Amino acid sequence: MARPNRRLARYTTYTDGPDPLAPPVDLAEALDAIGADVMAGSSPERAMREFLRRGGQDRAGLDELARRVAERRRALTRENNLDGTLQQVKELLDRAVLAERKQLARDVDMDEGDRALAQLQLDNLPSSPAAAVNELNGYDWRSREARAEFDKIKDLLGREVLDQRFAGMKQALENATDDDRAALNEMLADLNGLLDARKQGTDTQEQFDDFMAKHGEYFPEDPQNLDELLDALAQRAAAAQRTRNSMTQEQRDELDALAQQAFGSSDLMDALGQLDDNLRALRPGEDWGGSERMDGQNGLGLGDGTGVFQDLADLDALADQLAQSYEGSQLDDLDLEKLSRQLGSDAVVDARTLQRLEKALRDSGTMRRGSDGQLLLTPKAMRQLGKAVLKAVADSVSGRQGGHDVRRSGAAGEPSGSTRQWAFGDTEPWDVSRTITNALARGSRTIQVDDVEIQETEARTQACVALLVDTSFSMAMEGRWVPMKRTALALHTLVTTRFRGDNLQLIGFGRSASVMQIEELVGLDEKWEKGTNLHHALLLANRHFRKHPNAQPVLLVVTDGEPTSHLQPDGEVFFDYPPNPVTIALAVRELDGSMRLGARTTFFRLGDDPGLARFVDAMAKRAGGTVVTPETDDLGAAVIDSYLSSRRNGAFGGWGRDDEW
Repeated sequence: MARPNRRLARYTTYTDGPDPLAPPVDLAEALDAIGADVMAGSSPERAMREFLRRGGQDRAGLDELARRVAERRRALTRENNLDGTLQQVKELLDRAVLAERKQLARDVDMDEGDRALAQLQLDNLPSSPAAAVNELNGYDWRSREARAEFDKIKDLLGREVLDQRFAGMKQALENATDDDRAALNEMLADLNGLLDARKQGTDTQEQFDDFMAKHGEYFPEDPQNLDELLDALAQRAAAAQRTRNSMTQEQRDELDALAQQAFGSSDLMDALGQLDDNLRALRPGEDWGGSERMDGQNGLGLGDGTGVFQDLADLDALADQLAQSYEGSQLDDLDLEKLSRQLGSDAVVDARTLQRLEKALRDSGTMRRGSDGQLLLTPKAMRQLGKAVLKAVADSVSGRQGGHDVRRSGAAGEPSGSTRQWAFGDTEPWDVSRTITNALARGSRTIQVDDVEIQETEARTQACVALLVDTSFSMAMEGRWVPMKRTALALHTLVTTRFRGDNLQLIGFGRSASVMQIEELVGLDEKWEKGTNLHHALLLANRHFRKHPNAQPVLLVVTDGEPTSHLQPDGEVFFDYPPNPVTIALAVRELDGSMRLGARTTFFRLGDDPGLARFVDAMAKRAGGTVVTPETDDLGAAVIDSYLSSRRNGAFGGWGRDDEW
């Protein structure tokens, strides 16, 4: 019975563009790291590049790839030397002389005088391989084996010098015939003619096509025009020159003398010399003058040495690409073919992952170009970053005694008319129409978790919140800058996603104060200026409270220093240390204004300065507020907990305006 014809399947690495089966890039880790760096003072562009350099928990970064590039470069220079061709010539010469001596010893019919002269000539050969080969050119070999070994020297030299200029020629011309050598000489003559035409500006595509039709077998790179051919030849020739530059003077002299005997004549070296001159003239920008110290144990022939120097050039180019230090650099600049050739397919997988990550960060709506060309975090990115920060804070809050669930939205309230995506722990009713619409928009007939939207409710009492954060010199100096930003971002995210009826204003105060958008505050560089202008910050907070007369004011003040500056009537800032009595008095006056508006006040005192403690305690007592002294890392949880407590008490009638008591 005939066996069925079975077709064998072969599986190889997918290299034609991005892997269509690759999982989508997870941006969560990248955004967390980028957000942390931005809050620490880095620009989004710099933060993104820093993450790509470090990599993630499960992916190598640019630094790791660069380390592997540098390691391979060191290995190539430490393991190899450039004495390989000379060593091969010496070995062939020694075998030829030994075979000839054996023949002289066993040839009983030979004239004794001739035997003595031949042995004398062999005994007195120069120590220089080039001189010995030159002297033996006219020697009458008695041993056919010896003559064959000696002829291999000339053949080896011819193939080596050609392999320097045309990769793979050493193997291709092994056991070459006279016809093969004639065809090679014809190719070199035609190639030099084509390059001469380029130098004179008279070359045409038709000339190139005719040349390739006739000699294309010598160029496996399959260039499509003369420029591509020139690039390939010049890169190889420049590497050959760097190989020569890296040899000792003695090695160069020996090889120059030997090369004149390649294939038994100097014609080949004349044609190659003309080719080198043409390539230097047409591609002067190649590195023709570089060199390397090569002192390893592995001897390289001329062709292999040139290949190593091409590898070194590839590795240097990859190092520049991985450094991403030039203007407008992107990971798409990475030459994946060179990377695969030098480091293997695993490195290409890592590089492609980083390329996809960079593209996803740029194209996913998490970053955008500002008017000045710099990358900025978009509102979408700020929401994602805020959710991550809020989750970390929420975990801390829920661990406190009597903590609150920050997922709760408008408890015991009425529908607000708005909806939001369902999150774990939500108990509000579904908005059926929105949920079904989301499923249909995906083209699905089934509802998935991401489709579900719920009806939001508003608490019966709305809050008007002012978060005042100290941005003075001491906050940066004492390592409180990033926790301050995380606190503001967490509170902003909580209010805008869970308590949308509340009105939050962020106010930063250093030497002066200003109302800040969350993107501005998160991206704020550390300010190394002295001054804590609580007076100006409270003035802005009271203005915010007056704009929302029907909401309950909530005043949250984060600071690590006493007031040392205030706003003067002419708009100028006054600064003095120790605190000036006028500065203190103006801050107290604005706090009294907050009291009259019914603000529920909490001070968050950072650090253990006794003067600050006395001031804050007195201010809180005057305002009927409270003082919280959290550790720096616990600041966000303390502020969120205070806000939720204030709002909860307000929603259930626990506090109100002075005239409502």
